[in-house]
Amino acid sequence: MPPLLSFDAAIGYTTYSVFNGAPASGTEPIPLVIDPLIDGSTGYRSKATQAIQAQIEGIVKRDFPRYSLQRITSETLRKHARVLAGTFTSVNGQIKPAGDREAFWFCLVLLDLDSGKVVARSVARVPIRDADPTPTAIFRDSPAWTDDPSVQAYVANCQGSKVGDPISPAYLGGLLTAALINEAGDTYDAGRYADALDLYRTARKSPSGDQLRVYNGIYLALFKLGRAGPAADAFRDLVDFGLRKNRLAVKFLFRPGSVRFATDSEFSASYDVWLEQIAARAQETQACLQIIGHTGPTGPAAMNDSLSLLRAEYVQTRLEDERPQLKNRTVAAGMGSRETLIGNGRDDASDGLDRRVELKPINPCK
Repeated sequence: MPPLLSFDAAIGYTTYSVFNGAPASGTEPIPLVIDPLIDGSTGYRSKATQAIQAQIEGIVKRDFPRYSLQRITSETLRKHARVLAGTFTSVNGQIKPAGDREAFWFCLVLLDLDSGKVVARSVARVPIRDADPTPTAIFRDSPAWTDDPSVQAYVANCQGSKVGDPISPAYLGGLLTAALINEAGDTYDAGRYADALDLYRTARKSPSGDQLRVYNGIYLALFKLGRAGPAADAFRDLVDFGLRKNRLAVKFLFRPGSVRFATDSEFSASYDVWLEQIAARAQETQACLQIIGHTGPTGPAAMNDSLSLLRAEYVQTRLEDERPQLKNRTVAAGMGSRETLIGNGRDDASDGLDRRVELKPINPCK
């Protein structure tokens, strides 16, 4: 069982363990880039992962002068660099990302691009209330989520590896694209939406650019720029990606305890467009859909089950209103809080994905 430490202590413990345990490499300074840390369940970056990275950078600059810390770009990745990556994931008492979360499992790995291997690794646990998991702006605003192979490859390098293992080929193949996506996300967070759009579109053209983070980013940048028509087309591409992956979670925000959509979100007015695009693509692809409502863990389980089903049925009705041809080709279900992705029970921006509606194609259609 990894040690349970305070937030700051866990950062120090894992960082010193990784860099003290990594093998030396010549006498010249070793280029080091940090592939921004993420939540291991969602792939999101958060205030917690940003704080972790800032503290790691301070420790490396102060205590490990043999490393030359550089920003992750396509140029620095070609300089025989080492890459630091890590996940910060809420887990239960059995170190599983399910049920009632008790702690964050913090995993840090050092990857050597020359040898293609994991050269150091350390893990620790942090009490669940010690860290702020609120997503950064680009992830907070992202309208949709699904399992993404690029994120799964990142997570596998940390959570499923040991020292000496080869770096995941899928992760290596996507590193240059990841550098672009990270720069685009930082640019969006800074409010430079036109620049972010250019970066996301460039990432989309790369061999590894078929990623949900890219589709979300293109949609959001267009939305922020007030380009309604192209934004609707971008959401359509996002829906197509989810249907191809057989899972698309959409962050429709509902009024507390209600089956009606909230109206106080910046994106509330776009829900009609989202529903229209989902219904259109389902009809055009002849898909049958299972519509699954989810809630956070707050409140009685039976009430959450009922509420999640009612919300799924509300979305089902709206989709069938958009495209009557979908009648008898959709089914609604409620999962309550049994499949939380965050599970911290805060009912705020940090666990918005727990209150989602998922769309899953039914194959074969019955």
